[in-house]
Amino acid sequence: MQFAVHVDLKPYNTFGLAATAQYFAKLSSVEQLSNLNTDAPVLVLGGGSNLLFRDNINGFVVKNEIMGIDLIREDADHVYVRAGAGENWHGFVEHCIANGWCGVENLALIPGCVGASPMQNIGAYGVEIKDVFHSLEAWHLQDKELHSFSLEDCAFGYRESVFKRKYKGQYIITHVTYRLRKTPEYHISYGAIQQELEHMGAQELSIRAVADAVISIRKSKLPDPAVIGNAGSFFKNPEIPAETFVALKLQFPDIIGYPTFSGMVKLAAGWLIERAGWKGYRKGDAGVHAKQALVLVNYGGATGDEIFHLSEEILHSINAQFGVQLEREVNIIP
Repeated sequence: MQFAVHVDLKPYNTFGLAATAQYFAKLSSVEQLSNLNTDAPVLVLGGGSNLLFRDNINGFVVKNEIMGIDLIREDADHVYVRAGAGENWHGFVEHCIANGWCGVENLALIPGCVGASPMQNIGAYGVEIKDVFHSLEAWHLQDKELHSFSLEDCAFGYRESVFKRKYKGQYIITHVTYRLRKTPEYHISYGAIQQELEHMGAQELSIRAVADAVISIRKSKLPDPAVIGNAGSFFKNPEIPAETFVALKLQFPDIIGYPTFSGMVKLAAGWLIERAGWKGYRKGDAGVHAKQALVLVNYGGATGDEIFHLSEEILHSINAQFGVQLEREVNIIP
């Protein structure tokens, strides 16, 4: 693997932030990993859609471009599809829909690559990666060998996995295998999917129709990173005890919350941020999107540090007004 030096990372992150990698290389095969000899930290980039550069990277940056989508086996009800970590996520979803493989249609148009999907346990509209995940392969940077991870091994949580905590910085995910259904199980009650299907005049329910509805909703709410730099939802939806939610409901009758299986209540972080007056806020070129308060944006000239400090102000504001501690979904680097 050949590294270039002092490479501009602006084209490789959806915030469009200026940052320089001391060393940079593109990874296109597992075989190349055996030549990755370094004791220094390695930052792995996929689509660059869920990170915020606060400064230059004094170390190694590897752009994962391992490709390929293969049907490796099937049974009566499921297909098992193995995809390279460098595959564009939405492209993968479209490939599945075209082949009639069901389960990821609610996750259409989420930015990023396949490799990030289990790392973040990405989710939207009632579906998470853990619902369709089978296994993954990942290269251990110190042992210099491939390890396999099952569903249980990944310890998925809300936008969490062992790769974000316990094994952070230790592995490079190379391939992910998904267990997809041959017959669809539709999830259209979450969000505005049902209403969007009706608005679109969908004559027949299908995974294509559901994906189109999701795409339409996302385009109406979320800014295109090619137009305005952003990383999608910047904050997680916080979970609070049910009794705390009842107390907040008395003070804020229109607060939005959803009961969880654990007995907690998940709040809509976007509602909290908008209610606190941040929606559409702008300071210099760092701001909160005018249509979706969950999204922080770079209007062109913001630095990562400016966006980070804006997020800090929002965290303190929400805690002061509602007694709720928000958590960032975006990875802060370094």
